[in-house]
Amino acid sequence: MFFILTVVGVRFKKAGKIYYFDPNDLDLKPTDHVIVETVRGIEYGEVVVAPKQVSEEDIVSPLKKVIRKATEEDEQKVKENKQKEKEAFEICLREIAKHNLPMKLIDVEYTFDNNKVIFYFTADGRVDFRELVKDLAAIFRTRIELRQIGVRDEAKMIGGLGCCGRGLCCCTFLGDFEPVSIRMAKEQNLSLNPAKISGVCGRLMCCLNFEQEFYEEVSRRAPKVNKEVLTPDGTGTVVEINALFEKVKVKLVQNDGTVEIKEYSLNDIEHCNEQVSADEEDSIEVDEEMLSLMDE
Repeated sequence: MFFILTVVGVRFKKAGKIYYFDPNDLDLKPTDHVIVETVRGIEYGEVVVAPKQVSEEDIVSPLKKVIRKATEEDEQKVKENKQKEKEAFEICLREIAKHNLPMKLIDVEYTFDNNKVIFYFTADGRVDFRELVKDLAAIFRTRIELRQIGVRDEAKMIGGLGCCGRGLCCCTFLGDFEPVSIRMAKEQNLSLNPAKISGVCGRLMCCLNFEQEFYEEVSRRAPKVNKEVLTPDGTGTVVEINALFEKVKVKLVQNDGTVEIKEYSLNDIEHCNEQVSADEEDSIEVDEEMLSLMDE
């Protein structure tokens, strides 16, 4: 038996992951700033999900409580931490250059209670930064953590504009990265040119995932290319599928031998044969294996 609990959603970074806490009988609403206890210590966050009731099975236990609403002193401390982060960034850049380490510093974060300073960086491989940590600990006199991140996380932290002209999805509203594969681009009939389907991070664009459910639904209803279908004008062969407009182009052979290509809505045609042969099933499996290798 599961109990019903009241929770509130808190986010610690813009477009970051949402974590749930016990509102502790406080009157909280979205945009309120709160002080909570996390595994990293005391943290400052923003309420993004108003208090709501959920089943105990839908949350990760134990559910920690919101300590209090943020005060003016807390807000001032956050501003001071932001200034410290800028200074720490410059200091760390100098130390990295001094140790001649092959790493790129991306961001610096102070925990709210100043109990730890986290340095985010990217690198092509493993980096021996033990001496760097010792020097930074001596300078800041607190716990130091160096965290290596990937190129997608780098783009999320730095931000920028996508090919659509808008701010990157990952740093404006995407809380988590969803898996994106080359198969999505293929099913959406996009060019498989990496330059056209990759984001500023160099990985496949996150937005490929946004419409994938629609394309999969259309793919289930649409006939395959080169399959015979029954149209209002007779039996023909599918030569092209336009999933976006839910239309197909069909090649019709007239009685006099002339060939005509007509476009029909998916609702106006019928499959002549729904069976998939064993040879076709094998070819589908091989195709999926090849695509999975491309994804890697």
